Amino acid sequence: MDTQNVPAELKSYFDSAHIALALAAVTADNPLLLVNAPFHKLTGYDATDVVGRNCRVLQKDAENREARAKIRAFLEDDRINAVRTTIVNFRKDGRPFVNLLYMSKLKALSGEVRFLFASQFDISRSQPELLSAYDTELSRTLSRLSPTLVESGIVIDGSLMTIANTVATVAQAKLTLADLDAPGFP
Repeated sequence: MDTQNVPAELKSYFDSAHIALALAAVTADNPLLLVNAPFHKLTGYDATDVVGRNCRVLQKDAENREARAKIRAFLEDDRINAVRTTIVNFRKDGRPFVNLLYMSKLKALSGEVRFLFASQFDISRSQPELLSAYDTELSRTLSRLSPTLVESGIVIDGSLMTIANTVATVAQAKLTLADLDAPGFP
């Protein structure tokens, strides 16, 4: 997959980020362009495994109906700037986890969507304080990323409100965890 169109500042930022990040193209099927070391640590997949493929490879056969509907709406509706949802994913070794997925659109100053930005966090067995710490780090990441993107003529389109930690997100994760622990789940 050609990453030549990804600004050097953005590549450098991904390399230095402390949370799992992925960047996808806005072409057909939204292939991944970049993933960072925390992404590899979380999923077991490195860039050679996933660059050029859609991130849905992490879902394997999980239904994820609600999450897929939210992601599809985000991708198809220009008015939706960001999405946050829980989704069942699988590590490279096949172990499932509940991913708290955040996605936003990176746009050129003209308004054209240039890239899709995503961050992943395993909430499967996390303590609430870890989720809060992740939210704080994601907020910092987005705040620090914005000036880096401006140098390349790109703006992040998505509100920090989207990442606000909500009781509903945690409740949804607990229900998903109960499903993962049910007999017969791989």
